[in-house]
Amino acid sequence: MAQQYPEWIWQNGQIKPWQEATTHVMSHALHYGSSVFEGIRSYATPDGAAIFRLTDHLHRLYQSARIYDMVLPYTQDELADACRAVIRKNNLGASYLRPVAYRGLGGFGLSAETPIDVAVAAWPMGPYLGPEALENGITACVSSWQRFAPNTIPAGAKAGGNYLSGQLIAREARRLGFGEGIALASTGLLSEGAGENLFLVFDGALHTTPASASILAGITRNTLVTLAREEGIEVIERDLPREYLYLADEVLMCGTAAEVTPIRAIDGKQIGNGTAGRVTRRLQELFFGLFDGRTHDKWGWLEPV
Repeated sequence: MAQQYPEWIWQNGQIKPWQEATTHVMSHALHYGSSVFEGIRSYATPDGAAIFRLTDHLHRLYQSARIYDMVLPYTQDELADACRAVIRKNNLGASYLRPVAYRGLGGFGLSAETPIDVAVAAWPMGPYLGPEALENGITACVSSWQRFAPNTIPAGAKAGGNYLSGQLIAREARRLGFGEGIALASTGLLSEGAGENLFLVFDGALHTTPASASILAGITRNTLVTLAREEGIEVIERDLPREYLYLADEVLMCGTAAEVTPIRAIDGKQIGNGTAGRVTRRLQELFFGLFDGRTHDKWGWLEPV
């Protein structure tokens, strides 16, 4: 199905028609990947539309920009207002938000000084990996492509250029008939999915790879760690070898787009009984309960539109 674009978008301080949000083909970001961005969801809650962890996402956007010496020409509060405004203007409830900042048209060298352009888009989006993924789980494969090594490209920044790696991993998985790809770090140990963090379950405890495994330490990952510990589920951050994928009782992926997605098989090997396990189901209940009122939002993660 073709992408259905919304009518309005926020760009460089104003809301304008979607088709007018253009940039020059010689913009620095197009040639060198010099952009930082966020993926954020708004949910329809009993109290109206609310953006999930908006402040935390925008804080990370500014941290990513800082790594690349990009001075954003708007305050975090101004971008938060832009996120709310574009949802209201498009009459959206449950939706996906994409704030992006990038080096625009200026000099042509790698270190050239250019203006920093900023945009915020919002559009309706359902389950990222397909409508059946949350219920029945997906299949995955370990990719032939590894994540970048430490001290090469900073994995802790959510930068556009980083996602060339994710594209290779995801497209290889699709070509081979899998729902998603899983990458190893340069150490040969587990890293993360093409655009998602990983959790493995052993004897009721959650195991997840550390920041040193070339992962983006995701906000959804942090959410699940917080919810799990609140529930009394042990969480262990540790290095994990590839074969542990095949030995785990349960495996799940998480991210803003993927939310909480079970994995039912990896490299053709069934995980557990081939369905979402008990811990995964409980995490789904706690996570999605934030948006329908079953889970009390004691952390103030839901920010009203």
